[in-house]
Amino acid sequence: MERILVVGATGAGKSTLARAVGERLGVPYHEMDALYFTGPNWTVNEGLTDDVLRLTAEPRWIIDSIGSPEVRDLLWEKADTVLWLDYARRVIMPRVLRRSLRRTVTRESIFGGNRETWAGWLSREHPAWWAWSQYAGRRSEIERRIREPRFAPLAAHRFAQPDDTAAWLATLG
Repeated sequence: MERILVVGATGAGKSTLARAVGERLGVPYHEMDALYFTGPNWTVNEGLTDDVLRLTAEPRWIIDSIGSPEVRDLLWEKADTVLWLDYARRVIMPRVLRRSLRRTVTRESIFGGNRETWAGWLSREHPAWWAWSQYAGRRSEIERRIREPRFAPLAAHRFAQPDDTAAWLATLG
């Protein structure tokens, strides 16, 4: 495991797992949302593809995302391992709701200095809405990619329960 993608639905715990695996293996961790959103008002990084090309040219990395459409194939083609947090909605929704509530209440700065707001909860782009509405499509996309012949060389680890993930993580040392 040298070039790792951690994939799953919004709120599954991709960033948490990616950080933990990166620390245990000494692999540099890169947060996709921080690469994607680079400024105020959720400004999108116009140089994302170049940034991801540079990052994936390195011999070792871990990224917490299936990848936005413009870099998705690039990430999957460069990765050697996929860690899939394939948790049920009943697992991820409480997580994403707690995280968003915490971020809103504490006004935590995230991704380019942006913040989650109370008004943002009414938007279809809010993480809670996004997690719910994108769940099935994201799951299908990941499953399709794992089965796709061009990605057959990837070592894919699919975790259906947080306890399975924790047990696997404990084996990394």
